[in-house]
Amino acid sequence: MLEKVEINDEAARALLRSPEVKADLKRRGNRIAAAAGAGTWDVTESNTPSRARVSVGTGDYKAREAEATNRTLLRALEAGRG
Repeated sequence: MLEKVEINDEAARALLRSPEVKADLKRRGNRIAAAAGAGTWDVTESNTPSRARVSVGTGDYKAREAEATNRTLLRALEAGRG
């Protein structure tokens, strides 16, 4: 017999905006930036009404060049898992 599962949307949004989730995302972003290597990599936090987000981007010429020629952030993405 299958049970019906109902998700509390507001509770799910609260979880996705929680300080614990924000801290985990920041930690993962920092690990990706560290794995990207030479250059300055910017880890930026942002929040939307439904969730917290983190992005990693280039912060100087050396990082932009590494990303443009070697796709450095894509190669460093694995460091952010787990």
